[in-house]
Amino acid sequence: MRSPYSRLAGETPPAIGHNQGPPLDPATSWRRHCWGAARKSLVGTIPLEVVRRRVRRARELGLDYPAYASILLGTGRDIVGFLFTCEAIGLRLQRTVSLPLPVTRKLGALERCERLLMTDRDTDPARLSGLLEDELKLRFAGTGPEPEDASHPAAGRAAIRALLDPLNLPGDAVVMIGTRAEERDWAEAARLAKFMAAPGYFGTNAA
Repeated sequence: MRSPYSRLAGETPPAIGHNQGPPLDPATSWRRHCWGAARKSLVGTIPLEVVRRRVRRARELGLDYPAYASILLGTGRDIVGFLFTCEAIGLRLQRTVSLPLPVTRKLGALERCERLLMTDRDTDPARLSGLLEDELKLRFAGTGPEPEDASHPAAGRAAIRALLDPLNLPGDAVVMIGTRAEERDWAEAARLAKFMAAPGYFGTNAA
């Protein structure tokens, strides 16, 4: 099912046959450079009301304003989703599911974005999603397993796209929260908006 956040207000749907991926023509890098330069030239002229609105949005996403502003500057998109790993949120699954209380509160406070979860290979994603919703009242729009071969960024990219594609979420509007260096490689391979280490996002070690 398409996520309600898969397209921002004012965006037009892609033409038939377009997969919403980045263009592959040789001019892409130059256009990206021009876009970044144009964005930077506007930083000093942002109206105060726009800054206030962005500060409010950063708060909804659990980010400090500089981190949120840097993502906007780099991608030109608002954040529509967070992809968490089980280790990043300190998840413990025995007979019941548990999370550190500060993590539960922060996840529950997220507004106008999707929560996504990448599970360990030995965890049933659907069962875990149900437990999180039933026991902790945390709904994740998508759950899926991490790649079998964690050392290959291409495998990580495929695992991430398997989570995002059913919801039509653009990779450059999704932030990944993780704990391992290879997870950063996956996020970069999938061209996500940003990878953040869990302590930096939650303000402490989630585990």
